[in-house]
Amino acid sequence: MTTGTWPLVPSLIALVAMAVVIVFAGVRLTRAADELADRTGLGDAVGGALLLGAVTSLPGNVTVLTGALEGDAGFALANPIGGIALQTVWLAVADLVYRRANLEHAAASLENVMQSVILMAMLSLPVIAYSTPQLTLGWIHPVTLLIPILYAYGLVLLRRMHDHPMWVPTHTSATADEDEDEEGSDRSTRRLWATLAGLGLLVGVAGWIVGQAGLGVAAGTGLEGGIIGFTLTTAVSSLPELVVLVTAVRMGQLTLGVGNIVGGNVFDMLMIAVADIGYLEGPLYRAAGSTSLVLLGGTMLLIAVLTAGLVMRDRKGIGFEGLLIPVIYVATVALAVISR
Repeated sequence: MTTGTWPLVPSLIALVAMAVVIVFAGVRLTRAADELADRTGLGDAVGGALLLGAVTSLPGNVTVLTGALEGDAGFALANPIGGIALQTVWLAVADLVYRRANLEHAAASLENVMQSVILMAMLSLPVIAYSTPQLTLGWIHPVTLLIPILYAYGLVLLRRMHDHPMWVPTHTSATADEDEDEEGSDRSTRRLWATLAGLGLLVGVAGWIVGQAGLGVAAGTGLEGGIIGFTLTTAVSSLPELVVLVTAVRMGQLTLGVGNIVGGNVFDMLMIAVADIGYLEGPLYRAAGSTSLVLLGGTMLLIAVLTAGLVMRDRKGIGFEGLLIPVIYVATVALAVISR
């Protein structure tokens, strides 16, 4: 149980204030990362994963570490899992913004499909760790070490796929061609990197405040830390992904926007490893409680539906994935509350 948490009302005020800060930084992050993806030759999908995915995940990442160091295992584990789930829901929101076609159809990218598959593989690791609490390496679980290894290998696969694709998505009249009519700014590459770093620092500080405020809300309301982490603090800390996604879609950078969500989700998995290291009372996974299995299972189902949508590419409308994803998310939260 955490000690020295903030009172309920200041915590709620802090969450609202940090939401404003995070939204402010989100739009500027998109434009800087879009130009850097072009100048570095990473491409929109990989650039979205590495640049936007990493920076926009910072608020949630700092929130996770805050919860782990404060000794709330459920809160620490639920935040990255909840971030993955809610950020997937943001894609359904973006489908409403992009009215010309189904977003997953227009943003044709094998890299995004591969990232979704990698994410499902990584989500299975906490389940294995939960089921084997007797395995320890110091105070952490050995599975924790596999998370960054799988992430690194996934990046190698993504780069290889980008350089030498063996499959090519079928282009239609609704497929976005993001190389057309793009004009970069006159800012230097060094200034773009500085902008990205400065905004990253800003949202990182915001993430620490969100973490402290979330623990305060959990203590003040008596709700389980895992449920607060999966819903409330995740909703605030994942706002950069929503802002970046909607901005990218409105700019016509569809693959960058979807890559930001999927890449950010994969990057969030690294914070589960950081959370286990930061939780000094032993392996994090079993300590998070059985509710964490409900949250993990629901999130894996969300990613499976998203991956199916990326492969099927319904041409018109929101598509089956846009309808199912919000329903699965709400059902997962409801089941987690009932399972207490």
